[in-house]
Amino acid sequence: MMHCPSNLPFNVICLGETHSTNSYLSELCSSRVVDDLTTVVAEFQTAGRGQRGNTWESEAESNLLFSFVLHPTFLLAKQQFFISQVVALSIQEVLCNYADGFSIKWPNDIYWQNKKVAGILIENDLAGQTISRTIAGIGLNINQRQFVSDAPNPVSLYQIIDQDTDRFEVLSQILHKVNHYYQLLKNGYSQTIAKRYMKALFRKSGYHLYRDANGIFSAQIMDIESNGRLLLKDDSGQERGYFFKEVEALI
Repeated sequence: MMHCPSNLPFNVICLGETHSTNSYLSELCSSRVVDDLTTVVAEFQTAGRGQRGNTWESEAESNLLFSFVLHPTFLLAKQQFFISQVVALSIQEVLCNYADGFSIKWPNDIYWQNKKVAGILIENDLAGQTISRTIAGIGLNINQRQFVSDAPNPVSLYQIIDQDTDRFEVLSQILHKVNHYYQLLKNGYSQTIAKRYMKALFRKSGYHLYRDANGIFSAQIMDIESNGRLLLKDDSGQERGYFFKEVEALI
């Protein structure tokens, strides 16, 4: 069993091993009423999931694997990208307390320079036209020394700052930051969040390579719409719009 510090904010459940913190938390929410920001953190996942069906490499007792729940019933289904912005921005800002160079790669991967330090998987349940429940799962590389999987560009906070970091201190900061931005969102400050998200965006200026169904092209980011649609302008001046999984930034 993972030791859970007593000073963590909100309700945090610590596990030694589970199939997936997202799945564990989903099952918990289905069995009883669970408060916002209830969090499940595990040392190891046997079936951890990432975007595009990927798995996440994480050495036991080195990193943070956790999921938390929100109930954003005040948001319409078409506004769910705001939750993605809240989560990504919270993690990026906390990491900036430790080093420079962290950014958000659309829609919600966290990068240091050209390397991936965190992945986020957000799963929304809908009730009619609104969001009834959101479970956000995060894999964040903290103290891992080396990576052995075929993931192309992982990095850990240890590799960046050359020292170990208290994982639970990072977790505590992230949960406080998520709560801060979530309250802003509840109170109607979605544009404040969106502007900060854009400011923190990976490769927010200049032309870079992308790949869509038609091949590789060079483009710059123009904007991101409130529904999460990425707007690019290619080097011929043509504007292109993409939802998640329709385009890939080449690293």
